[in-house]
Amino acid sequence: MPFIEESDLLELHKDIDKAQIINERLLDQIKFKNKELKKSKIQRNVLAGVTGLFLIGTLAITSFTAGLSSSNGFEKQENLLVSIDSLDAIKTRIDNLKLQNQELSLVNEFYLAKKFLEKEKIYSVQIKSFVDNNVTLASKALTNTMFVKTNPFYSYSLGNFETLEEAQKFRKQLVDLGFQDAFVASYQDGKRIQIEDPY
Repeated sequence: MPFIEESDLLELHKDIDKAQIINERLLDQIKFKNKELKKSKIQRNVLAGVTGLFLIGTLAITSFTAGLSSSNGFEKQENLLVSIDSLDAIKTRIDNLKLQNQELSLVNEFYLAKKFLEKEKIYSVQIKSFVDNNVTLASKALTNTMFVKTNPFYSYSLGNFETLEEAQKFRKQLVDLGFQDAFVASYQDGKRIQIEDPY
């Protein structure tokens, strides 16, 4: 095993300590340079954003004024000032119109479906018949519910199905729930055609 003198060992430790101090200083300098680079990058991005906004604003104002001067053949140009309150009111009105349009679309879809049901042969599960029209039992506003008058009875049916198999499955579910007298019937133009096979 090689032998190291104590003085050489002390010198080696001093050199290691100096190297560690130099490394720490270099790390501090690297951290400082990184902070400076981040600051300059943020400043550059902010400056680019402000410049972009300025250019977009200038372009918008130029195109707006050019549009006003080219769209009006008048020699006099009227000043158009719109307050933020009036823009908010217009935005609110547009939102209300969109909502009304959605509601009208739903109503239109309802009437289209109703016309389809009146023209096509459909199947429904009749659950009850009454001599009197018992309006308190259910409302015509209920969807997938039919109220058909078959003299002298008023029939109440649930579900509007395109196929007999779907109606038969639904009838089985209703029987399981306790509607033992439920049966499947076919309808067209709002009138019952016939009573179908329950299975």
